[in-house]
Amino acid sequence: MDPRHITGVRTVGIPVDDQNDALRFYRGLGFTLLRDAPTPNGRWIELSPGRGNVILTLEPASAEVRRGAIGIRFTSDDVEAAHDAMIAEGIDVDEILRWPGVPAMFAFRAPDGNAFSITGTVTGAESRPHR
Repeated sequence: MDPRHITGVRTVGIPVDDQNDALRFYRGLGFTLLRDAPTPNGRWIELSPGRGNVILTLEPASAEVRRGAIGIRFTSDDVEAAHDAMIAEGIDVDEILRWPGVPAMFAFRAPDGNAFSITGTVTGAESRPHR
């Protein structure tokens, strides 16, 4: 296969059980709705987090798709504030992990059972003490 046939990643698909509930959840996290169009299998929903450098799609899940194995790491300039905001919203989050030389990060789960994480982008964030 010619390596020029694949030129990048356009979207990352997230399997969801209920597109309406998932859309509310991700919009509540501040994602921007880019497209919501009907399809024969449900809707084609595209969202973009933060600065818009990635597109996520909320796709109707099938029985053979295992939830929680996606492995998407979102970024934040303030991991502590993102963590606090998610706790305030009642989102299922883990403690912030801080290791020397590694950006601070924490895992969270969406209502569909998909697991994600937030990783810091600010230099020195990994050494900031936990409040």
